[in-house]
Amino acid sequence: MSHTKVSPVVPNLQESGHKADAAVFGAASGKRMMQESSKVAKYNLGQVVRHREHPFRGVVFDVDPEFANTEEWYESIPEDSRPARNQPFYHLYAETEATYYVAYVSEQNLVPDVSGEPLEHPEVAEMFGEFVDGRYPLPFSLN
Repeated sequence: MSHTKVSPVVPNLQESGHKADAAVFGAASGKRMMQESSKVAKYNLGQVVRHREHPFRGVVFDVDPEFANTEEWYESIPEDSRPARNQPFYHLYAETEATYYVAYVSEQNLVPDVSGEPLEHPEVAEMFGEFVDGRYPLPFSLN
């Protein structure tokens, strides 16, 4: 597999559009909680997910409480498939059978991965512990 940071499905998150401080972790649940709407993100850090329509899966490494990428990125998505902005968007270490990349995906386009198989993405090992029970634990605790 070749290693690249460019998603063939969705363009990469632009650092200038990333708003990591817009969300906080729920200490008891380990889930991301949105300060603005008090909703809980459906997927957790370290959870393996699949895209509903495109052939890739990935592990969640960050969550935005709502769309936090560039307007150019959003407009590049065909209008008839553009996701709502007011939902969690997930940063994934993603992979296909051919490549590795970082993806930015709306909650509505993700489903849990039930394969029980670990990912081969090289950046997963840098951020997470060993794959256990279908997920990647964080190597540190959240307060």
